[in-house]
Amino acid sequence: MDIGFIGLGVMGRPMAANLIAAGHRLTVYRDSAPAREVLGGRARFAGSAAEAARDGEAVVLMLPDTPDVEAVMRGEDGVLAALRPGTLVIDMSSISPAAERGLAAEVAAAGGEYLDAPVSGGEAGAREGMLSIMVGGDRTAVERAAPIFEVLGGRVSHIGAAGAGQVAKAANQIVVGVTIEAVAEALRLAEAAGVDAGAVRDALLGGFASSRVLDVHGARMLKGEYEPGFRVALHRKDLGLAVEASARLDVSLPVSGLVHQLMNAAVAAGLGDHDHAALKLLLDGRTG
Repeated sequence: MDIGFIGLGVMGRPMAANLIAAGHRLTVYRDSAPAREVLGGRARFAGSAAEAARDGEAVVLMLPDTPDVEAVMRGEDGVLAALRPGTLVIDMSSISPAAERGLAAEVAAAGGEYLDAPVSGGEAGAREGMLSIMVGGDRTAVERAAPIFEVLGGRVSHIGAAGAGQVAKAANQIVVGVTIEAVAEALRLAEAAGVDAGAVRDALLGGFASSRVLDVHGARMLKGEYEPGFRVALHRKDLGLAVEASARLDVSLPVSGLVHQLMNAAVAAGLGDHDHAALKLLLDGRTG
């Protein structure tokens, strides 16, 4: 497929590289030294989002936050300004479900199709093409996106209508964030009691407390390795979206709100660019 790809950050670069390796033709935005290093001469670099979208059968967005997606879509040189009838727009960012529904309506009015398809799996999942993709939108559009999703994801789940993918991603970030804090507290307790925290983790991995977070992030905490697979600042943003949605829906999410505040504290302590496992550093009283 001819694909416009917008958003060449930590996640976007390996995703774009995988699509090129699978035979897709990419026009990418925006230009940067890291993007050139990863993609080299294998992609065409566009000078605007509109240029990246103009000739594509599909446009993929992988951007940090709701304002970034809205600017790239609605700006003077944005995707909507160049959108051709029939173009498929796939937003794989993690943003507000309400914003996604608004953008889906605007794309439909312009004759295109729209999917919100946020992902889970971090940089490693992006690099390995094993992301979990949570999709909102029409089933026909999901079927059109299959050649893209099969390259990027190990699991694709069609959740429902536009915005439903973002609700699933918010739920994912609640579970991951709360579990990271639980693992950090468990290991901190073991250390304070003078017990081998590594032995405690090994024991927990053999029982009902076992989880991917305990395995991967527990190891990060024990080794003190906090190079980001997924930054605290981005997880804070995602939990903020969940908390905002709960307020609109009049739903109580007390533990999610607490972990969101702990991530606020971690960012204030200079840990925002660390991996989200760095919640353990906050318990240890250490800062960035």
